[in-house]
Amino acid sequence: MTALALDPDKLNEFLGRFVADLGAVMHAPLVILGDRLGLYAALAEGPASARELAARTKTDARYVTEWLAANAASGYVTYAGDGRYTLTPEQAATLADRNSPANVVGGLMIALSVARDLDHVEEIFRSGKGMAWGDHHDCLFEGTMRFFRAGYARELVSSWLPALDGVVAKLDRGARVADVGCGHGASTLLMAQAFPRSKFVGYDNHAGSIEAARKAAAAAGLSDRVTFEIASAKDYPGAGFDLVACFDCLHDMGDPVGASRHVRDSLAADGTWLLVEPFANDRLEDNLNPIGRIFYSASTAICTPASKSQEVGLALGAQAGERRLREVVLSGGFTRFRRATATPFNLILEARP
Repeated sequence: MTALALDPDKLNEFLGRFVADLGAVMHAPLVILGDRLGLYAALAEGPASARELAARTKTDARYVTEWLAANAASGYVTYAGDGRYTLTPEQAATLADRNSPANVVGGLMIALSVARDLDHVEEIFRSGKGMAWGDHHDCLFEGTMRFFRAGYARELVSSWLPALDGVVAKLDRGARVADVGCGHGASTLLMAQAFPRSKFVGYDNHAGSIEAARKAAAAAGLSDRVTFEIASAKDYPGAGFDLVACFDCLHDMGDPVGASRHVRDSLAADGTWLLVEPFANDRLEDNLNPIGRIFYSASTAICTPASKSQEVGLALGAQAGERRLREVVLSGGFTRFRRATATPFNLILEARP
């Protein structure tokens, strides 16, 4: 192989980017550890030394010393001097409060699941087979709920539902709503809390997620208006729904056209399909950015394998884009389709029969 001439400036630029990435990958498990042990939550109570924080959390002071130094070097905690550390309000909102709409730990849990499933992913790369959602490490399921719940808590009730034609008025009066592919039910419960006169049912084909969703509904005191059932997007029961919602899941389905057809059949004549998908432009070159990097990576190890494990295996991928999603929705029999709104992370689409 002929040696290539290297531009030292470009090489150093790339190596600098790699060092930053390596630091992030090395630090990510420590963030999850801090969440599990309550280290961030305890530090949010007030400045502390390693010994003081260890006492608050009943952990070992020597390990906490290294953990705090790693977090300070990463900018995840603030070193206050004299051996004491603190959290800024922004650090606390993203790391210490699990219910914060800015919490970021769920995303790192998803990344951890990819690392833990790497041997299986390597196998399907060689075989071309799929990998079912339920075959992933358990941290994927909680991580997905926590990652997406943050965005839903910020946007769903305040922005996305009002962007749909006439839907909020129906929900206020009392509507029938199906949340298809509901996972742990974060989106379902947020809607149920906001609209007490409506009835909600969440469907998912993953039994473990449905069990978790039922427990969450009971803990929130919402079981009077929320139920969860095991069912797929192509065969869930019920008809005459005023609203069907699919949050960040259509691209994971093996047969999204078949799912679209079933959604249309289950809607009332004047019903609405709310389709929330990861934000993507229609051209690859327009998605080569930090957000596209996250979604393409997740799609490689999670979303595309999930679709290929099912019937049809269309494998839309997490960066399908609005034009491709429109084709899928209209192929299912819908006649109206529009972008209702968008965020840097999501496309919010509305379809009508």
